[in-house]
Amino acid sequence: MTARFTRRAALAAALLLTAPHLAEAQAPRDGSAARPLRVMLVPSDGGTEDGTKADFAPLFAAVTRATGLHFDVRAGQSYSAVVEAMCAGVAEIAWFGAVSFLEAAKRGCAELLAVDVLNGESVYYSGLFVRADFPGHDIAALKGRTLALGDVISTSSFTYPVAMMIRAGLDPVKDLARVRLAGSHANALAALRDGLVDAAGASFDSFEKAVRSGALDGSRFRVLAKSEPIPNPPLAMHPALPEERKRRLRIAFDTVHLSEGVSREQIRGYGGKRVDRYDASVTLADLRPALETIALVDERVREALMRLAAER
Repeated sequence: MTARFTRRAALAAALLLTAPHLAEAQAPRDGSAARPLRVMLVPSDGGTEDGTKADFAPLFAAVTRATGLHFDVRAGQSYSAVVEAMCAGVAEIAWFGAVSFLEAAKRGCAELLAVDVLNGESVYYSGLFVRADFPGHDIAALKGRTLALGDVISTSSFTYPVAMMIRAGLDPVKDLARVRLAGSHANALAALRDGLVDAAGASFDSFEKAVRSGALDGSRFRVLAKSEPIPNPPLAMHPALPEERKRRLRIAFDTVHLSEGVSREQIRGYGGKRVDRYDASVTLADLRPALETIALVDERVREALMRLAAER
C-alpha cells in the first residue's frame, strides 16, 4: 500500500471515528428502526445526496418494505473511506467496486452479498472518453495528451482505463503529458467537459448518467476505447455479522424483486439504472475475470501516476 494511500486511509478512519461515530461503532445494529444497519457506498458519481446515495435509496427502501430490515444509507467521500468504514466497524454493508472490495476482503472486512443483474448479465464497462473533435481514434492518440481519472482504487475510473493503455502499448506514466486525479467518475468527466483534459476515464454507467442528467452534452463527446466486460460492483457485508443476519440479508436481496408492494422502478443498480434483480449467489470466482486486469495496475503503477498527478 502506498504511503499516500495509507495517510489518506488513516485520515478517513480518523474522520469516521469521531465521538458520534465511535459510539455508533460500539452499538450493535440489528436492522431495527432504532438500530438500522449502516450502509456505505463508494462515491462513483461524486458521493452527493443527489448522486450515488439517491441511486440506491429506492433499492434499500424496497428491502425495508419487503423484510422490515432498516438501513442508514450514506455515500463515502472516497473509495478508501468506504474500505476504512467497513474495517473500522462503522458500517455493516457497503457497495464497492471490484478493486475496493478486494482490498476490504483482503483485510478481512468484507464478504460478498449480492450483485445486480440485467438481461441475465452482471457486467458493466469502463471507457476512455474524449471530445467529439479529438483528432485520434485509438488509444495510441493519447500519447502526449492529458487524462483525468477517478479514485486510485476505483475499478472503472482508474484501474481499467490505465490497464487499457498498458495493453495498447502506452506507458501511462511516460507517455501522458499530465494526469489529473479527480476523485470520482463524475469529476473526471467534468474535467473533460470543462476542457481541463483531453480525455477522461470513467464507467459507461457514469457517462450515460451524466448525459441523461444534462451534465454532459452527449453530442460533444465520444468513446475512444471501451473495456472488456467487468464484473458488476458488488454489495458486501461485514464478516462479523451474525450468520442468521447474513442469511436474512442474502434472502432479502435475492428475492426483493418478487416482493409484494415493491415496484420494478425500485430495483436499481449502478448509476441508478433499473435492473431485473439482485443475485446473492455471487462468489469470488465471479470476480476472477477482473483479476488479470487489476494485476496490471499494481502499486508501482499507482504510485508513479500519483506522483505524475502531483506535478501539475
